[in-house]
Amino acid sequence: MEEYIDFLKSNCKNCYKCIRHCPVKSIRFSGNQAHIVSDECILCGQCVLICPQQAKRIRSDIEKAKSILATNKFVAASIAPSFIAYFPDVSIASMEKVLRKLGFSQIEETAVGATLVKNEYERMIEEKSRNVIISSCCHTVNLLIEKYYPETLPYLANVVSPMHAHCLKLKMENPEIKTIYIGPCLSKKAEAEQTGGMVDCVLTFEELSQWIASEHIEFDRIPENNRQSKARLFPTTGGILKTMNCISDTYSYLAIDGVENCILALKDIMTGNLSNCFIEMSACPGSCIGGPAMNKTQHLPIRDFLAVEKIAGDQDFPVSELDPGAMRKDHFRIDISQRIPGDDEITAILRKLGKETPDDELNCGTCGYNTCREKAIAVCQGKADLTMCLPFLKEKSESISNQIIMNTPNGILILNEMLEVQQINDAARAIMNIHNASDVLGEPLVRILDPQDFQKVIDTGMRIVTKRTYLAEYLKFVERTIYYDKTSHLLMCIMKDITEEERAKDEKERISRESIEITDRVVEKQMRVVQEIASLLGETTVEMKVALSKLKDTLKNE
Repeated sequence: MEEYIDFLKSNCKNCYKCIRHCPVKSIRFSGNQAHIVSDECILCGQCVLICPQQAKRIRSDIEKAKSILATNKFVAASIAPSFIAYFPDVSIASMEKVLRKLGFSQIEETAVGATLVKNEYERMIEEKSRNVIISSCCHTVNLLIEKYYPETLPYLANVVSPMHAHCLKLKMENPEIKTIYIGPCLSKKAEAEQTGGMVDCVLTFEELSQWIASEHIEFDRIPENNRQSKARLFPTTGGILKTMNCISDTYSYLAIDGVENCILALKDIMTGNLSNCFIEMSACPGSCIGGPAMNKTQHLPIRDFLAVEKIAGDQDFPVSELDPGAMRKDHFRIDISQRIPGDDEITAILRKLGKETPDDELNCGTCGYNTCREKAIAVCQGKADLTMCLPFLKEKSESISNQIIMNTPNGILILNEMLEVQQINDAARAIMNIHNASDVLGEPLVRILDPQDFQKVIDTGMRIVTKRTYLAEYLKFVERTIYYDKTSHLLMCIMKDITEEERAKDEKERISRESIEITDRVVEKQMRVVQEIASLLGETTVEMKVALSKLKDTLKNE
């Protein structure tokens, strides 16, 4: 399938929101970037709507439309009736005037095609040839059935969409004409390529708005007063049913919107829970007025529904029926290449994620998948990786941190702002002769240490670095660094036990003092001897005195 959604790689922040909202999980993550799995995608556009970084956007076909207008004499615009929800207070007459300025030679409402489709639905109901009939207007619903619920294909109406029907009518009236559909939908771009050339190009309302703005064209205020426009209700939930003459007592009539609700309905059909009914299915909540190419910053469901209802008349468009064969569209199963891993493979992935038992399978939903098992399957399929699991990353990070803290030779003590012990490692317990960590966790620091330095760090915000301190109650010398992290509201104390170093230093000083004392006694004794034999030795005694004095000074310096 051709790509209909563009990705801005630099914008993707790995929030996994697109996976969370994708009803069929047709998104693959690799290289810290989201990618659509084209053959699994149903083109609902939810990933476009919910991306907080606007990293996804619908492919623009403005240049293609301009090229068609530049190279063809007759170009018709088929404008979807939901335009009133995107362009508030713009009548079809105002829209027609603007589209003619853009170069279109003919402008009609897609609602004309909706009338033709509605008539086909009524004929199917009258024939009573199917136990369940599912409307075929929404291409995303069609893809959902064709790819994921092919068992319900016999119930999907084999009727073209209003877009297809309208463009077919336009080309039957003028074989030379080119048709450009303008609407709120992403999936219509894909559907157009299946119409056998009936639809030459598809633009979204967003694209049309950008095009109009680039040409500096303004809408005129032209009032709307057309009673022959009942089919304008098609883009609202239940709108198809409102246009139909639902006179058969054999059928119940249901309107379902949102992919999740459509999936539940399809499952009910598969299990036989739904029968004797006509079901209007729309992938978007609120139907087409909630489409992915509507202005999400201005979208107000109730206001948009009322805007469409306001311009909808109470009569049908006058249309000449087309050949039923031309209105027919058969739907076929689309096989998707999903590798289904075995239980052993799934279990192996779950083990890597630390999910040893079903109780471990915490469904936090951060990765975007509904269950840990779904996530494991996606990993097996190459659509996800282990690092997308927040509990896994958290536990791994905590495990590494704990290993570092517990195995470092330095004592580490972590306190909260109330100077209560939050964590203590084995080295710190050894320094302070604490047998069990539980003896001090949650207890005030004052129980084990003088809190003066710690309080000073909190008050001043200045860290204390490698301060030598004697812990008299533990007979230990330590070199202490205290740091306050305002973000986490925690204090960390790192203590290096330097007791042996201090003892070695003291011992060295003791030996030096004793050596000096011995030297002093030797010098004193030698001086007495020197005085007695001075006359015999002469100046040599002076040299000996100088040598002994230098030795004494050297010992003092050490």
